[in-house]
Amino acid sequence: MAVRITCRLGSCRAAAGLLVRFRSTGLPGHKPLTVCLQEDGVRKILLNNPEQRNALSLSMLHALQSDILHEVNDRHLRVIIIAAEGPVFSSGHNLKELTPAHGKDHHAEVFNTCAKLMTTIQSLPVPVIAQVHGLATAAGCQLVASCDVAVASDSARFATPGVNVGLFCSTPAVALGRAVPRKVALEMLLTGEPISAKDALLHGLVSKVVRAEDLETETMKIARKICQASRSVIALGKATFYKQINQTIDDAYKLTAEVMVQNLGLKDGQEGIEAFSQKRKPVWTNSSD
Repeated sequence: MAVRITCRLGSCRAAAGLLVRFRSTGLPGHKPLTVCLQEDGVRKILLNNPEQRNALSLSMLHALQSDILHEVNDRHLRVIIIAAEGPVFSSGHNLKELTPAHGKDHHAEVFNTCAKLMTTIQSLPVPVIAQVHGLATAAGCQLVASCDVAVASDSARFATPGVNVGLFCSTPAVALGRAVPRKVALEMLLTGEPISAKDALLHGLVSKVVRAEDLETETMKIARKICQASRSVIALGKATFYKQINQTIDDAYKLTAEVMVQNLGLKDGQEGIEAFSQKRKPVWTNSSD
């Protein structure tokens, strides 16, 4: 059972290897914007501001970045899940932060911080899974598109409706346009109309759609399967996938052939082949050697 310990900074480890961390970037006395729990190699980060529809305010972006990067090189961390409390996954940026009163410098900070978070997700050595229920709009949709895997409930919906309030979703379009076909992305961006979980699956925005009551179970099933593989092999494979995806086919094959040789040189690469030959379960070191 999880032991819940409240911490203002840093982390708290229970005897069983459970990490429970609560972080708040809001005012003292307010509940934390994110809740972070880790057990058996799986870190779950909950967006914890349902009253504001889990808007990706500047404070929320900082909290997410901090939770994602916390001890990210620890060998015990194998996968990260981003989920949310309340009926909305995330409504995107907090538009109250984007009024003229805040000024251009603040606006630039919001968008640059968001971009940094999205690129961080794909540069991490561990996979990141979005567990999506309800509505994911604008930067919330961008967050889903930026994750390595996305599992959605059948009631989830996805939209980039900025055009309807005079703010075209240009930064969400970066992730969206790389996740779905161009014409699908542009229809979403130009009309602001939401698409269903079924259409999101059809077009590649999410990887699996399940019943709402099965969302947690199915997400954890994927996470636990990832945990069975070598962390170092996963890290090398993920980094290579994102590096080769926009290369020409010749350059991609040249790169990946070199990486396959590098993979075989890892201790876990050698252990995997040896275990297969001996018909036994591999014992991973999860080291980068």
